[in-house]
Amino acid sequence: MIKFVLSRLLSAVPTLFLVSVAVFTLIRLIPGDPVALMLGDNVDPQVYAAMSHQLGLDRPIPVQFVLWLKSLLSGDLGRSITSDQEVLPLVLHRFAISAQLVLVAVTIATVFAVPLGMLAAWRQNSAFDLGVVVGGTILMSIPTFWMGLMMLLFFGLQLGWLPVLGYVSLGENFWDGAVYLLMPVATLVLHETGILVRMARASTLDVLRLDYVTHARAKGLSEGQVLRRHVARNAFGPTWTLLGLILGNLLGGVAVVETVFTIPGLGRLIVESIFGRDYPVLQGCLLFVAITYVVVNLIVDLCYPIFDPRVKSA
Repeated sequence: MIKFVLSRLLSAVPTLFLVSVAVFTLIRLIPGDPVALMLGDNVDPQVYAAMSHQLGLDRPIPVQFVLWLKSLLSGDLGRSITSDQEVLPLVLHRFAISAQLVLVAVTIATVFAVPLGMLAAWRQNSAFDLGVVVGGTILMSIPTFWMGLMMLLFFGLQLGWLPVLGYVSLGENFWDGAVYLLMPVATLVLHETGILVRMARASTLDVLRLDYVTHARAKGLSEGQVLRRHVARNAFGPTWTLLGLILGNLLGGVAVVETVFTIPGLGRLIVESIFGRDYPVLQGCLLFVAITYVVVNLIVDLCYPIFDPRVKSA
């Protein structure tokens, strides 16, 4: 197990290095001058030059990258150009907010979607199966921003049941925070349920066609016993892999939902950094997203033998 973990971590090093190069290069291609954005128009050239030197933007691009990489390896992601905050605490704070939203949504979607997809596969070609397939296809086809706007319009403006703007941390006030997170969580739950229910159904259908399931039925086991003992665990493996991809994607890419519902999470921070030409924050966010993907996929690989005994971690 230790050898497997170390090999996965070592294999992630080239990936993270290439990601850092790509992030650094692409950010420099964004139009606009962060110094001019900070100081405004008609600024004194001497002040402009001093600010550029302070931020290291007057040096050659390769030198900027080497300096940034050295700071990165020491745990220093720099300071925000627009707010003068340290990047690492800022990213971790915003990530904690996004994690609350994403983990709750994915957990609820998994609890509902996986059993529903397995039951639909067990009753293949029935009216129930058709309803699950059609419903899942519709849910995964609706853009999250449109679904969120419809919820704001109906539950927030027309009915007045839920707040339209604002955010309250769960740590400050749990119940008020839960009310503010209700619509964004529901938006993610509906969308991810459509994806997970179709994956669970497809993987269950594959398992139901295998010989050992036919043998279990021939031994006289009931359909419930066949599903619980022989189908559910093996069918959950591909869904577990998809869950890892969904988690990695959502933890770094919920910018649309956070923007619609004015939640100050990591995704919204990325959007704000792009518009503000805040190089250090944007670099820190994107690199943190890449690290999150690596960690999540490592956890998925380590847990895979739990669901499929045929898979060995060493």
